[in-house]
Amino acid sequence: MKTLISLLMFALVSSSAIAEQVLENEQYLVHYNAFNSTVIDADAAKKNKLIRSKYSAMINIAVLKKNADGTTSAVKSFNSGTVENLLRQQQQLDFQTINEGGAIYYIASFVFADQEVMNFSVQIQPDPNQSPMTLKLSQKFYVD
Repeated sequence: MKTLISLLMFALVSSSAIAEQVLENEQYLVHYNAFNSTVIDADAAKKNKLIRSKYSAMINIAVLKKNADGTTSAVKSFNSGTVENLLRQQQQLDFQTINEGGAIYYIASFVFADQEVMNFSVQIQPDPNQSPMTLKLSQKFYVD
């Protein structure tokens, strides 16, 4: 499990070094990235029942609540969404929660073809009494 968490943190940090992938409102920060599933260690993927193949990828989301003292803390959230290609072939994103200590990650798998642009629309709702945040993302994927 620690291997998976380390890989997810690496994926979040390395992609934010290229372009910060953060959705933010007054109360929450949402860090997100999408990546080929082959970057996940085979044993960690099996243990967490994650699909790992050269034609599958994952979207990873971490939701943080902004605290009054300026710190942030991981919070649970309800996430739902879809991903579709340019032909409008749509896949439902089924998010799996991965809890490790104080970290909470939401991961969903999807399939793609080589050099395919995938468009994401994800509703993120950490507070059921508030409207969800909407994440829109387009990314091109390549077969490893």
